[in-house]
Parts: sequence; C-alpha cells; structure tokens
Amino acid sequence: MAAPLITLDVPYGTDSDPMHLLDIYEDAERTDDATRAAIILVHGGGWFRGNKSKEKVLASLLVEAGYLVFVPNYRLAPDNVFPAGREDVLAAAEWARASEHAFDRGRVAFFGGSAGGNLVVEAAIETGCPAVSWSGIFDLAGIIAATDATAAEPTTQDLDAMRSADINQTGRDDAFLRWVILQEVGGDRSALAGASTTARVTSKTGPVYLANSLAEFVPVSDAAGLQNALSSAGVASTLQLVPGTHHAEGYLPQALHGSLAFLADALR
Repeated sequence: MAAPLITLDVPYGTDSDPMHLLDIYEDAERTDDATRAAIILVHGGGWFRGNKSKEKVLASLLVEAGYLVFVPNYRLAPDNVFPAGREDVLAAAEWARASEHAFDRGRVAFFGGSAGGNLVVEAAIETGCPAVSWSGIFDLAGIIAATDATAAEPTTQDLDAMRSADINQTGRDDAFLRWVILQEVGGDRSALAGASTTARVTSKTGPVYLANSLAEFVPVSDAAGLQNALSSAGVASTLQLVPGTHHAEGYLPQALHGSLAFLADALR
C-alpha cells in the first residue's frame, strides 16, 4: 500500500491553544468513502509528555487496515490535570464527527497506549464506542494506596532520547509509576478517586481490548481489575498478556493482530 495521505495540525478546539490540534491519516484513494470506520488514536506519555507526531507508524498501519485515523494532541499535566486530557480527546472525537471528512459516524473507535490507553477507556465510558488500550493505567487511587511505602520519583532515563516503547524495559518501577499518576492529579491525592477509571465503568461502556506485558511497570493486576469491572457491568472485553517487559507500542508486533480483529468485530 502507498504511504497514507497525512494532513497535519488541524485545529479541533474553539481556542488558539496549540495543544488543540490533530493530524489526519487516510488512504488517498478513499477520501470520499463514507462507509469506512474512523479511529481516534491517542498518544501516550504518562499524561505529562508526548505528542501526536509519535503515532505515525501505528496510524499508518491503521490506515492500511482500512481506517480513517484522527490523532489529536491534548493538554498535559501537571499544568492541566484530570479531566483536561479526557475532555480534549472527547472534543477531538466530536470535531471529527462534525467534520466534512467521509466516514460512517456509527463506526468510531478509540485506540491508545499508556496514558493514551487510559484516555481511550475514559472515552469508551463516555461514548459507548469500542476502545483498544495497550498498557493503560486505570485504578490510580488503588495503585497509589498499594505502593505508599515507595517514594514517587521521576525516572532517571532520558525520556527525550528514546521512544516511549523503550522506557523502563527492566520491569515494574513503582517509584516512576507513582510519580506519573500523581502528575495527572497535580499531586492532589484527594483527586485520585475521581480520576480512577475502573470505578466508573457502567453497562453503557463500549467493549474494550486490553493488552499488557507481564513484567512491565504497569501492573497486570490493573488491567485485570478493569476487565473484572467490565465483566461485572456486562461489557465485553479481551485481555492479552504479552511476555516480557515491553510497554504499550513496544509490543506492537504481538498485539496488533488481535487488536485489529477486535476492531473489525466491534465495528461491524
């Protein structure tokens, strides 16, 4: 397949905030195809870093699979704490629905990894649309409570010198995970319960595909806890556990096939 047609830096907000921009990836031969489904692809970065430019590879693969793909930036912590990121992802989806781009408005899904994996499940709760979440972080309050004996510290790795997929390849690191979670609420522990996704699942939540490495720094118990909440609410889900320590798009080769199969079924 030819390289996708990419439109960069399209405003989706009503203000001039540079974070309220998105990129659009599509098949140049299908720009008028109103039958195709659309995906809102949300970048990771622990809610405090990253941008839409990180998603070129995955966005291109999704276009190859037949999707129109919108990749938004969103406001980052700690200057913009929860629910700012969630609000921006939902606003980007609403902009896409209201846009002139040709796609089936009844066939929209969300896809993201790490912090993006959290935000897409937030979107599934809000909209009822399907979501694919790789290494999402969900029970923020529970993780912090379970690791109170550990300091909250930023990683010593140079995050700007590596891909997110390569971060923390030596396994779980509670100190960094605690620091990331507390950034999302601006250090306000009283806000953790409201920002914890697992407790807000309802029967109207969209189906979810979850993936997580067995030995990465996001604990498997967190994804399992979300799946239990989805099951209790009568919501379909799949949990893929990947051997090793890779985080989110670090296990793209192992998780993409199952994720695409899930999307094809959920968006039929």
